[in-house]
Amino acid sequence: MDSAGLAQLLSPEGWALLSALPPYDPDRAMALSERLRKDGFDADLVAAALTQSRLRAKAHDKLGEFADGMLFTPAGLEQATRLVVAARHARRYRAAGVRKVADITCGLGADAITLAGVGLPVLAVDADETTAALATVNLRHFPEAEVRHGDGLRVDFAAEGIDGIYADPARRSGSGARRHDPAAYSPPLDDVLALRARVPALGMKLGPGVPHAALPPEAEAQWVSVAGDVVELGLWFGPLAANGPGRSALLLTADGDAVQLRDTGARAEAGAVGDYLYEPDGAVIRAGLVAEVAAEVRGRLLDPTIAYVTADPLHPTPFATPYRVLDRMPFGLKRLKAYLRERGVGVVTIKKRGTAVVPEQLRRQLDLRGDAEATLVLTRVAGQQQVLVVEPVG
Repeated sequence: MDSAGLAQLLSPEGWALLSALPPYDPDRAMALSERLRKDGFDADLVAAALTQSRLRAKAHDKLGEFADGMLFTPAGLEQATRLVVAARHARRYRAAGVRKVADITCGLGADAITLAGVGLPVLAVDADETTAALATVNLRHFPEAEVRHGDGLRVDFAAEGIDGIYADPARRSGSGARRHDPAAYSPPLDDVLALRARVPALGMKLGPGVPHAALPPEAEAQWVSVAGDVVELGLWFGPLAANGPGRSALLLTADGDAVQLRDTGARAEAGAVGDYLYEPDGAVIRAGLVAEVAAEVRGRLLDPTIAYVTADPLHPTPFATPYRVLDRMPFGLKRLKAYLRERGVGVVTIKKRGTAVVPEQLRRQLDLRGDAEATLVLTRVAGQQQVLVVEPVG
């Protein structure tokens, strides 16, 4: 959204139009656009309002009802923190005794909203002028929050009374391509980390794919998943690192219920396929805590390099999804095709790890026929390509 489009939406006519739109329906959007233009609304204003209506509908998955009063850009919504996660960020700052937070890359303001929501004064800064303007709109109901357009790295934290910093560096280029090198973030990761010399209570949100070797050893590094979807890596320093340095996985439900698994230094050996297979949550895998899951279920790895755990008795755990192992065989298209045909399997769920097989391509090659369903796990067992036929437990 450019400044002209924002000005149109913030005009009395634009805001009234946006507020009066029905819930977004992609099948009716074109007809609604035509009707509004026939009613005399400017075509650019109609397009801007419908775009916001679409983005608000999409934002509900992350921000719930807060989305209905906010303005978005596609890129800003992509990076915005889910409300259930942002709320935990805010409680971390409050529990650490922080009195005022600088959100130096505030984006559209999702984290600043939750910080202000727990009563913390927030200085929200963004380097992009339009984004800062949108954040100003989105934070209008929170007198604890002040929004500025500028370089968050240049804030005079001491003069502002800031004793806590939060950063969510942009990880996409202007064209939308994902940046994998932390030095290419905006601002660069090292520049943000350097702020610890000025304000020790530093927290930051990164993409979950950052390699462990790139993380400062003094950080509390926490990978977070929501309803099984890995959403972020949080780095916490100083008083914000409540659990001390180390790696952990935090699993949240959509309602905010949480369980946490910490690095205990567990080691896991590989062994034979047991009666049950466990698929660890993605946050557990990213955090490198598969061995902790194996210890919890009294199991072993299928292969030293594969993030599947197997065990003989069933030991339920919130950190992995269990499957009952029904059958196993070496991987071979002809054999697998015959196996499924004999059992009348017409629908398969294909899971893979440690194999180059493309599930959709394999599904076509299997020429499935029948009414039965099956779940196939394609992986390595003791270095050999195997197919495990499994069913979900419970």
